[in-house]
Amino acid sequence: MIHAAPWDDQEALEIVTRHRQLPGAALPILHALQERFGYIDRAAIPMVAEVLNLSQAEIHGVVAFYDDFREQPPGRHTLRLCRAEACQAMGANALVAQAEKRLRAGLGATTLDGKVSLAAVYCLGNCACAPALMLDGELIGRVDAARLDQLLDRLENAA
Repeated sequence: MIHAAPWDDQEALEIVTRHRQLPGAALPILHALQERFGYIDRAAIPMVAEVLNLSQAEIHGVVAFYDDFREQPPGRHTLRLCRAEACQAMGANALVAQAEKRLRAGLGATTLDGKVSLAAVYCLGNCACAPALMLDGELIGRVDAARLDQLLDRLENAA
């Protein structure tokens, strides 16, 4: 589970300022912001751009390019489904469809109740146990439809 603080412009500016002298500062700053707040708020784009003397388009491009950066607050739980070739060959596409239908959220989205963020990942390094997923940082292999339903039941019943 992610335990992030609510977005705070002043605290964000302190983080940006603290990291601005690092080599290639944009990435460390964005990672630090996401670690603290759980996502990169829109207000961060002009803030980071100004401090680093870069354009807003450059900072937005970095955020948009890297899949690990979120632009919306994450759900209380994160379900990452592997979409790499080995997992696809073992039925991952059906699991993605099952999860999307059951959660009523697509990949890259969060359920309306804010409980679960659903994400694609393109290799969890668990190819021998495909298909694989990661739930709140826990790697789970050899997932089938029944096992996914169990995991989704657990999420639905979680706080």
